[in-house]
Amino acid sequence: MIHGPNLALLGRREPELYGTRSLEDIDTALTALAEELGAGLEVFQSNHEGRILDWIAAVADRVDGFLVNPAALTHTSVALRDALLAVDRPFVEVHLSNPKAREPFRHHSFLADVATGVVFGFGSESYLLGLRGLYAHLRD
Repeated sequence: MIHGPNLALLGRREPELYGTRSLEDIDTALTALAEELGAGLEVFQSNHEGRILDWIAAVADRVDGFLVNPAALTHTSVALRDALLAVDRPFVEVHLSNPKAREPFRHHSFLADVATGVVFGFGSESYLLGLRGLYAHLRD
């Protein structure tokens, strides 16, 4: 699980848009779901693009796939796209809000066309739906 910039502020940051659940709440729910599915889960959050890229490279040999909320990097980072493609692991892009219903600059994702799947608009449930989808894809 990769959480991008500003997601550590969840629960306080624009709750009318992102909800009131904290990142810790989301990670707890993801961990419980992973255990229920019989899957392992590693979680990483950074506000720094380079640290995210380094983490992807460091864990790629020990993970089967990635669940990614790239946050603002969705709309700006070719480097994140390249890193995910380079490690050749399936990934699911998730978002709390619906980027297509927001400002025009948020409508484009540098990741969506190479992602295994994209889940957005369901608040914190997007993460759980994304994990279920990634797990099903890997199982198949």
